[in-house]
Amino acid sequence: MALSAHLAELSEKHRLLERKIEEEMARPGADDVQITKLKLQKLKLKDEMAKLQGQTRH
Repeated sequence: MALSAHLAELSEKHRLLERKIEEEMARPGADDVQITKLKLQKLKLKDEMAKLQGQTRH
């Protein structure tokens, strides 16, 4: 898979996680544990994207 395609895929996953987080937070009785898990997944994706973007600049 080309690097740009991989970055696009990660970016889409990041966007979907953001939507899931927003939806969970909007629910009455939101599950804080689930929100934390989703935020950690989102952060890992962001870190991976930053790492890959750093590779493209070298």
